[in-house]
Amino acid sequence: MPRLAADRAPDVSLSVEVAAPAEVVYELVSDVPRLPSWAAECVSCRWMGGATGPAPGARFLGVNRNGFFRWFTVSEVRDAEPGRLFAWEVVPGLARWEYRITPTGAGCTVTESTWDGRGFVISHVIGPVLTGVHDRRAANARNIARTLDRLKAAAEAAAVERRP
Repeated sequence: MPRLAADRAPDVSLSVEVAAPAEVVYELVSDVPRLPSWAAECVSCRWMGGATGPAPGARFLGVNRNGFFRWFTVSEVRDAEPGRLFAWEVVPGLARWEYRITPTGAGCTVTESTWDGRGFVISHVIGPVLTGVHDRRAANARNIARTLDRLKAAAEAAAVERRP
């Protein structure tokens, strides 16, 4: 499967400053079963095929919700670099999601990005019917903003709990 991020800029990308170490943020975003704790559309995630943690090639099942619309996705981890990058693709090449973590003096910057790999029929006909989302780019921008706010709060709380 081609890597969606290799050939173009993300469709949506937002960043937030987090007062927590990059390692703490990575532990949160790469803990797939916990993603629904902060992800705006995702309501459950679980590892598949014997996978138990983040590693390239590991797959997970995600269940998403928008109002009364519910749908599932199968995703495959593409990048798992502790403290730096966690990314997956919705198979087969439908989208790429990425958390890029950059250490700063006060903690880190977290950038969540997404690339839409769906073709016209899926994005303009099938997608809206199955998900109720007619403008995926706008919905992703709103959802990423909410997700980053929730992730920031969770990471900063986790960092405080770990302080000696």
